[in-house]
Amino acid sequence: MSSVPVDHILSRVTEAIVERSRTSRKNYLDMVAAQASRGKHRVALSCGNLAHTVAACSTTEKQSILDFTRSNLAIVTAYNDMLSAHVPYRDYPEKIKACLRELGHTAQIAGGVPAMCDGVTQGQPGMELSLFSRDLIAQATALSLSHATYDGILLLGICDKIAPGQLIGALAFGHLPGAFVPAGPMGTGIANDEKVKIRQQYASGEVDKAVLLDMECSSYHSEGTCTFYGTANTNQLVFEAMGLMLPGSAFVPPHDPLREKLTEQVAQLIARQSPGVADYRPLAHVVDEKSVVNGLVALLASGGSTNHTMHLIAVARAAGWIVTWDDFDALSQVVPLLTRIYPNGPADINAFQQAGGVPCLLTLLAERGLLHLDATPISGQMSDYLRYPQLEGEQICYHPAGSSANSEVIAGKGESFSAQGGLRVMQGNLGRGVIKISAVAEQYRVIEAPVRVFDDQNDVESAYQQGEFRDDVIIVVRYNGPAANGMPELHKLMPILGNLMADGLKVALVTDGRLSGASGKVPAVIHVTPEAHCGGPLSQLRDGMRVRINANEGAMMVLDPLMPSSEPHKSVPAQGYGRELFNLFREHVSSAEQGASIFQYPA
Repeated sequence: MSSVPVDHILSRVTEAIVERSRTSRKNYLDMVAAQASRGKHRVALSCGNLAHTVAACSTTEKQSILDFTRSNLAIVTAYNDMLSAHVPYRDYPEKIKACLRELGHTAQIAGGVPAMCDGVTQGQPGMELSLFSRDLIAQATALSLSHATYDGILLLGICDKIAPGQLIGALAFGHLPGAFVPAGPMGTGIANDEKVKIRQQYASGEVDKAVLLDMECSSYHSEGTCTFYGTANTNQLVFEAMGLMLPGSAFVPPHDPLREKLTEQVAQLIARQSPGVADYRPLAHVVDEKSVVNGLVALLASGGSTNHTMHLIAVARAAGWIVTWDDFDALSQVVPLLTRIYPNGPADINAFQQAGGVPCLLTLLAERGLLHLDATPISGQMSDYLRYPQLEGEQICYHPAGSSANSEVIAGKGESFSAQGGLRVMQGNLGRGVIKISAVAEQYRVIEAPVRVFDDQNDVESAYQQGEFRDDVIIVVRYNGPAANGMPELHKLMPILGNLMADGLKVALVTDGRLSGASGKVPAVIHVTPEAHCGGPLSQLRDGMRVRINANEGAMMVLDPLMPSSEPHKSVPAQGYGRELFNLFREHVSSAEQGASIFQYPA
């Protein structure tokens, strides 16, 4: 493909990130350089340190680990046998060790990280721990790597908070090379349109729980990542676009023979990049400003999860980069929507892979000058990420991605599903928030209506069941931000609001909570900051006040005077189900716009 100049907005956003991050990026790189200056850390360990390191190893493994010319990789795994996306990781460590053994290298399971499933905790007390699990996973990853016996990092993690958390933790050891090792999606189950239909029928009382359960079990039915384009699959797409895994590897199914060969290839690649060798490629240099912007562009072009308006900010900050919502908004004006994957369309992630997958999407972006092809991926050059892998005999061969094989899922050459990306930043006298507009029809993007104010999504459900919503309404759910209760996802609301829309009402949601990648046709302004718990304007809204939302212009305004309450809301610290153990997180978490993180970095 001939070279296309980088779009001027893309360049301007990249330059702005570099400029505002000069000090923080320098501080990060200075830390990494100090760690790298020690060379192979294993060399500096005492005899007692080394004895503990190899105590349980076989004789061959001991010899390799104690031979400092060999690489010893850290496997940080999120395996558990409840989380379908991570069940395939059960056998990965032994397969990785076996393929490294052939080259005289080794790997050890450095540690495991928590891996909770938002699909299980939706609407349950455990959801209040979900967002905080990202930073806990980052800490667990750092602890796993703290033994300093490793020359590279393999991250076995896929889902919502897990993969971003692992990356944040690994970046604290950015002097080491590292890569994600994907596992792939489950096979296609029940059609997404049918899924939505039955959920809405259950919400309205038309079908019973047995029908709902049968549908859900037909949808989530085997090993592998859930097939809708939520946060888990957004992680995979975005991190491949950032060059953090092998080209074309994100969505190869778990039991495809190619999957196992890709796992072997990435392990051997990282083993060849250890400190002190000619191919040394540390993670800190992979996550550069161009890699970060490529991730933002891929998120917008694919209509990905709104959770990444927090996760990518937190990940970037871990590498010294300061990214803001304004960067998302500026890029969204020039990055078109190039995919239609549920909830932005009927197709699932398997259909996306069959249409050409990430390499095809990146090719379309590169043709428009919307990709930094001079970023530094873990493997080769970014131009290699415009190719897809194919197993030919026992060898992996890469071929140019070419055009979309299904223009209903990935846009054809020169085409798009929307001129703008899937996200918009909203602002006005209610604060700032984000809206995912990729699945919201044009006629629903502007609404002016009175508000109904709730502090809990369960109260919205009760009001709906009692028939209280008869007119156009903007439903406000507040005191659900990070500092209030850990910012749980509010997915109970989607079938309800979908039914109200089907009844002919104009509705919208405004909340300081979140919905993640499963938010669809309902206009929902989420992550509103400052949150109500911290005195944000949402705390001053009262039933009946009129609010206007214009997603096309990125504006949200309350049209009536806000009146501070004489009795400010006081959140009761959550107790039970482990929530009391996370009080420290709630007290120190930053705003959603700053990544909803507990970590403090040098300015």
